[in-house]
Amino acid sequence: MAGSQEHEVGDEEKVQSETRQDAISTQERDSEKGLGHTHSGDGQHAHIDPAIASRIAANVDDFMTLVNEANEANEREREMKLSYAFKVYPKAIAWSMILSSCLIMEGFGTSVVGSYISYPPFRDKFGIPDGNGQHQIPASWQNGIAGATNVGEIIGLQIAGVLSERFGYRWTIISALAGVTAFIFFPFFAQNLTVFLVGELFQGMAWGVFQTMTVAYAAEVCPVPLRHYLTTYVNLCWIIGQFISSGVLVGLVNRTDEWGYRIPFSLQWVWPIPIGVGTYLAPESPWWCIRHGYKERAEASLKRLARSSGFSQRDADAAMALMVYTDEMEKQVSEGTTYWDCFKGIDLRRTEIVCLTWLSQTMCGTAIGGLSSYFYQQAGISTEDSFKLGWGQNGLNAVGTIATWFILNKVGRRTLVFWGMITMFILLIITGFMGIHNPPSTAESWTAGTMVLLLSVTANFSVGPVVYTIVSEMPSTRLRAKSIILARNAYNAINIAFINVVSFRQLSPLEWNWGPKAAFFWAGTNIIFTTWIFFRLPETKGRTYAELDILFDNKVPARKFASTKIETLLQGTQGAQKEQAENITGNAEERTVT
Repeated sequence: MAGSQEHEVGDEEKVQSETRQDAISTQERDSEKGLGHTHSGDGQHAHIDPAIASRIAANVDDFMTLVNEANEANEREREMKLSYAFKVYPKAIAWSMILSSCLIMEGFGTSVVGSYISYPPFRDKFGIPDGNGQHQIPASWQNGIAGATNVGEIIGLQIAGVLSERFGYRWTIISALAGVTAFIFFPFFAQNLTVFLVGELFQGMAWGVFQTMTVAYAAEVCPVPLRHYLTTYVNLCWIIGQFISSGVLVGLVNRTDEWGYRIPFSLQWVWPIPIGVGTYLAPESPWWCIRHGYKERAEASLKRLARSSGFSQRDADAAMALMVYTDEMEKQVSEGTTYWDCFKGIDLRRTEIVCLTWLSQTMCGTAIGGLSSYFYQQAGISTEDSFKLGWGQNGLNAVGTIATWFILNKVGRRTLVFWGMITMFILLIITGFMGIHNPPSTAESWTAGTMVLLLSVTANFSVGPVVYTIVSEMPSTRLRAKSIILARNAYNAINIAFINVVSFRQLSPLEWNWGPKAAFFWAGTNIIFTTWIFFRLPETKGRTYAELDILFDNKVPARKFASTKIETLLQGTQGAQKEQAENITGNAEERTVT
């Protein structure tokens, strides 16, 4: 019996020796690559809290193996070439694109509703005479319909938070697709603005689900090099939907019967079934599976997201270890996963960043660009030309979003957003000066229209798509979905309480009738949020989720995120590894004595 105990102790000591040797070898390789604290020169460093590492070690069976594998996955992902990521993860790209296509449907629907206030068939059906021989939708109804959509989105976002926590991203999206299929009947058969408003409220509930789940899914199924491509693609899906909508409206603008506005709504029924089938077949987010303790499902999802030829079982084990380690680290920092936890400790800072980043998207002046066709008409451009300009604007917006793919990883998220805001501020000032004369001349009208077009393109080259990357990267993995929901609801709330109330009245000839001068107002809100971005928005380019957790835990200032060096997971957990090894050895010796 004593001989078997000695043999057991010898095996354990051998395992510990091999594990420690692996750790030393990995650290030497890190030193050769210039990772961790081996960087030369001055600069801020971020460390893993030893107390957190010790608590993680106490919660897992084989901490040393977990850390070694997690560190391997972390370094593999951080150093992965873009070409390799495209080669190994084409299935992750495809699944993410399928789920994100929900936003094509939403972009189409919201664009149709936003354009109807300037669309002749709809104005003639539901508007009132404006004294100039035309019909206008009253600003109160414009505000009400837009507000109903935003309220619906807020409700939908909250529902998404509950459903996704229990059933996962896929089934939450599928339930919203089923709902929106039924809700389209309301605006399609509406005979008055009240029914139309109710329809937009219900559709908004489904759209709210799409806004959160697609972004969270895109952020969780791909490695670091692909993250900004798939999250900004969400914005491109919006633009694709708006582009299709603009083309449909241009084609029907001269149709005077009720089918002039019914046909665009009926086209929304094309989307739900194919998207629903694709969503059903897609793998669940492996991060969601880890958070809920479904490790086998998480591993199966990882393997479905990558090509087997470039993703071995060792790679899968390492990726699983990194997810488990990150999840355990976040549990030690903040154990809860409720909305209230988003406002506690270091997560409060992360919540501030995602909420104000999304608010900057709507407060930077894009309110004018979102009502472009209406703005063009109030600036003196003909109805037909205004819709053609809007169509061209959406095409340029798509070009702007695609252009971010080639520059975002070079200049970074923070830099691109900041200089995009500065450029929009200049364009808004120019637009405002074009409205000084009342009425503006033809040249001034077209100049103002051109500035708004450039404003929209700039937004969709910078703050428009990059917001989706920032809000998906910034939260902790355990609070990602809820943080995105809070941020998007802040966006919707400001639209209800402020944007919709102000923007429609600024442009409506029945209300304030500011015309291009409204741009001065938005230049003021732009500069406020530009200042916040300069001081408070961190750079997340190239960081894994574990590294971002460490940066926030170390309370690194926003402007030093990019330059701060982070020790490797092995270096930061040496004390905890040694402690667990001593505990194992001590327990083995006690058994030997006994």
